Amino acid sequence: MIAGELRSRVDKLWEMFWTGGITNPLDVIEQITYLIFIRELDIIDDEKSHDAQFFGTKFESRFKGNELCKWSKFKHFPAEKMYDIVQNKVFPFIKNLHADKESTYSKYMADAIFKIPTPQLLEKIITAMDDIDWKNSDIRGDLYEYLLSKIATSGTNGQFRTPRHIIRMMVELVAPKTDDIICDPACGTSGFLVSAGEYINEKYSDDISYDEKIMNHYNNDMFFGFDMDRTMLRIGAMNMMTHGIENPNIQYRDSLSDQNTDNNKYSLVLANPPFKGSLDYDVVSSDLLRVCKTKKTELLFLALFLRILQNGGRCAAIVPDGVLFGSSNAHKAIRKAIIEENRLEAVISMPSGVFKPYAGVSTAILIFTKTGYGGTDNVWFYDMQADGYSLDDKRTAIQDNDIPDIINRFQNLEDEKTRKRTEKSFFVPKQEIVDNGYDLSINKYKVVEYKSVEYPPTSQILEEIKVLNKQIELETAELEKLLSQ
Repeated sequence: MIAGELRSRVDKLWEMFWTGGITNPLDVIEQITYLIFIRELDIIDDEKSHDAQFFGTKFESRFKGNELCKWSKFKHFPAEKMYDIVQNKVFPFIKNLHADKESTYSKYMADAIFKIPTPQLLEKIITAMDDIDWKNSDIRGDLYEYLLSKIATSGTNGQFRTPRHIIRMMVELVAPKTDDIICDPACGTSGFLVSAGEYINEKYSDDISYDEKIMNHYNNDMFFGFDMDRTMLRIGAMNMMTHGIENPNIQYRDSLSDQNTDNNKYSLVLANPPFKGSLDYDVVSSDLLRVCKTKKTELLFLALFLRILQNGGRCAAIVPDGVLFGSSNAHKAIRKAIIEENRLEAVISMPSGVFKPYAGVSTAILIFTKTGYGGTDNVWFYDMQADGYSLDDKRTAIQDNDIPDIINRFQNLEDEKTRKRTEKSFFVPKQEIVDNGYDLSINKYKVVEYKSVEYPPTSQILEEIKVLNKQIELETAELEKLLSQ
């Protein structure tokens, strides 16, 4: 989360929209996102131009013929002229940015609307955004997370997003590769897909830069995200494009319905699917109901993950604690399917404060591989107690942080075999889990050490109380003397 001066500047930016008449939190976020996107396009274009000059390669600016659409150009004009350029040139420019009018980007930008009502307000907003120090590459992610938190705190829509450091942890645990096909069936602003892209870019930057086949796959066929909120889809598409992914497959889709025909398609699923609410059976894909007949979305999404993954595909998903120990037939069926028919590798229990201030739910991360024939042997459990932030509504940074330890231990599971169940992490044999009705709650297997505490005898305590009482009487009498003088 952002803090200090940056947070103050963002709050002022938010207030500008509010006092200017734009009071819907999603509208504010969407308009800020458009402006961030416009600004980033200018920066990225300049960087590519400089790189081309340095390496002596060809480069054609995406602003060719539309130079006035560059942030660095129009921001210097008077308010009225700036407003005219942004409304009548810049906005049509970004809506038609993608050459393929059937592309995902083009489809979801088609109904994007410029809503800033006055030239004076636009001028104030652009000046305020220019005052933000954007040199730190993490600022945009922090800004998104903070702005999205305002959706929940404003009491509208009830949406909340996965903290970026939790997303990054999950990405590092599954370690995406350049040949992966990655999906988030409930993608929101594409946080998981963006983080996976950043990880791949960090680990395999040369391959992406110089191998045409890998570059093409990275830009066009690697990332797939689905959601039912068109605003989020627009934000998600712009978010991915400003992170260098040219044509992300971000689509409007009810992932749990029959309109989703994906089967054995993806090699990696990263997700934090919706927990709340239940669906009518008639709108849920019959394939999913065969795995577990339920109306609960969190169980149906797990069934979906198993269907859409290729054999050998991996999944890291956040689930509410109830999924781990729920006693209904549907709860047991989905856990049994993951354990008996595939390979469950890890259950990471997270503290309830991870999603504050917007929610206090207790959650866990499940990591499994689709095999279709089983393969679960020993399941690794980790009891995360700290994620680097306080677990209250303020979520201020602290030193206690289990995330580096989780990543290190998961990448070296051979060393975990001797760990005792009194420690934060340990293995549990599959058969023991089966004998416990496929219960995956860490408290079912963790051993708590109770240290004996010896107290003094009662007679000694009574004598100490008498001494204290006498002392109180003496000091009370002394106080009365002072008051009577």
